Amino acid sequence: MTYQRPALIDAYGQMMIALENLESCREFSRLIPEVRTNMVFALPDARTKDDVLAIEGRITILGGMPRAAGRPRFGASSHMARFILEIRKFDPSIRAGIDFANTPALSRWLEQYCQEKGWIFSAIDRSNEPEELREAEGASMPWKVAEVVRAAGGRVPKIAYETGAVGKESVSVILGSSPIDISLELCEIARNYPAGSGKSP
Repeated sequence: MTYQRPALIDAYGQMMIALENLESCREFSRLIPEVRTNMVFALPDARTKDDVLAIEGRITILGGMPRAAGRPRFGASSHMARFILEIRKFDPSIRAGIDFANTPALSRWLEQYCQEKGWIFSAIDRSNEPEELREAEGASMPWKVAEVVRAAGGRVPKIAYETGAVGKESVSVILGSSPIDISLELCEIARNYPAGSGKSP
């Protein structure tokens, strides 16, 4: 798919601003999971992961601060890119997503936080995933996204989390139309989540 230069410049610009937001938020380092964090931003009419910007090498922790291992690049994500592409089948206005930690304490807090903000919250149990989908690479994503939407009453949630399965870390994700917006929202979550509440290392 061919995009005009202004659309590409805008996408890179938004991702760089969003990345700067995350890297300047010390509290966010507490919400980075062991598999590390990625942030994605789909171009309008994105069809494949090559139409989705992501952070190459993901976001890790360096000196107690969130730090990107690389810079935004199209095709740099597989999992989160496929997730956002599937979500867009239900709501094309959703173009951005960031995955972050999930623990029982954090998920309980997030559910209450979402209620206070008026956000849709969803949770799924990966142990219910059909066995045949677990064994085929990439086959589980349509099921997972459909379950996330079903659990939210047929709506695309603002925040969703999944419980872990064998070999899969439990993670949360925040969704929106702009990486700048969701980066600010996630930093606000990180700053408001009480210290010592069982969050990710």
